[in-house]
Amino acid sequence: MIPEPDLPEYPTPLATRLRDLAAEAPDAPAVSDGDAAFTHDQLDRHTNRLARTLADRGVTRGDLVAIALPNTVHHVAASVAAWKLGAVPLPLSARLPDAERDAVLAVARPAVVIDRAPEPESADDSPVPPVIGPSWKAPTSGGSTGTPKVIVAGQAACTEHVLARADGLRIDRDGTFLATAPLHHNAPYMFSLMALLQGHHVVLMQRFDAARTLELVAEHRVTWLYLVPTMMSRILRTVPDAGWGHLDSLRTALHVGAPCPPEVKRGWLARLPRPEILVELYAGTESQASAMIDGRDWLAHPGSVGRVTRGHVRITDDDGHEVPPGVVGELWMRPEGAPTYRYLGAEPRARDGWESLGDLGSFDEEGYLYLADRRADMVVVGGANVYPAEVEAVLLAHAAVHDAVVVGVPDDDLGRVVHAVVQAEPGVQEALREHVAGRLSRHKQPRGYTFVDHALRDDAGKVRRAAVAAAVPDR
Repeated sequence: MIPEPDLPEYPTPLATRLRDLAAEAPDAPAVSDGDAAFTHDQLDRHTNRLARTLADRGVTRGDLVAIALPNTVHHVAASVAAWKLGAVPLPLSARLPDAERDAVLAVARPAVVIDRAPEPESADDSPVPPVIGPSWKAPTSGGSTGTPKVIVAGQAACTEHVLARADGLRIDRDGTFLATAPLHHNAPYMFSLMALLQGHHVVLMQRFDAARTLELVAEHRVTWLYLVPTMMSRILRTVPDAGWGHLDSLRTALHVGAPCPPEVKRGWLARLPRPEILVELYAGTESQASAMIDGRDWLAHPGSVGRVTRGHVRITDDDGHEVPPGVVGELWMRPEGAPTYRYLGAEPRARDGWESLGDLGSFDEEGYLYLADRRADMVVVGGANVYPAEVEAVLLAHAAVHDAVVVGVPDDDLGRVVHAVVQAEPGVQEALREHVAGRLSRHKQPRGYTFVDHALRDDAGKVRRAAVAAAVPDR
């Protein structure tokens, strides 16, 4: 059973919010994907019919509804239909291998799986009786191990809960939101639905295209753009300077999900109309706490992910003692009030009321947070800690490198050493070694390189380092 959260005194069901938006501007665009589109009125009526069709399949309040669809209007419609029944949408990758999908479904036990564009069978598009589900989303995560878990949000499916963070994320009323990443990832899924509930036109990219992204910003007068560092790097490499001249509609370009190489960040700040448009968010799907920083503040504190804006964060050594500013330790987080999530299929890493996602970092004297890496990704070379993100940032600073993933591999002498898997232009091997040698101390330099001609991360910038390490040839 999904726990029942406390509700505000007069909660507004999400369906009521969407119906009100449809009444305010029935013909305004609600969601589009390049091939299909719904106005607010069409989306409301369509999802009323779809909700009744799901109810006929036995879906009731509190059930999980798995949505394994590509980035189309039907993905958004399926979530809205689930909300209208008080069910909890569970987004899944449409391309999950059967074994991985079966493992997730065994944990989640959804009432139904929607894996093709659903056709409503009910002809009744009148409002569905209002109901508030116990949670508004339940994304999945395999973490770095690939073991599936479901992260059930601790917020009920009411407007007051879901939009409580919208202003802090700059998702205000009546803009245009561009979702560049797959909706089975929590951040683009969450932000897209928040934007929908704020009356935005949600524009979905069916697949990320670096050259097309800024064209869509200009074409749709996008106000809120979702990014991950991998996308930012690809756009910088693909779009000529002339292609950056029509971004005056942008109020926010937010990136999340992975450390952003400083050269990539500076490249964007140099091209955007104003540095404060670019915002970085640090948070996990669990959402116990978060930090944010805009571009202007980042230029004064380069490398930081900002000050803590929500919840509480402390940094400790391996014995649990809080470390002073400037010392790297493990981040432990705690929400300000009620629990922000619960796991299905996993238990949190917890200690004395604090929880850790395995991230390492430090505070400076002013309270700005700097991430080092994840504890599971750190490579201990002869007793010295090496953080892959630092090495990757140096590799990515070379003009011929498209992407790089750094992992640890066994070594008879040092225990483990650094190995780099690099996607780069041909013939760069020796120049890259010289580039690295001039910027990193010896123990941080890769002892080996594997050069590939394929992408190392998915469209959301995610990579499974364990799989990358397993594919490194024996040295």
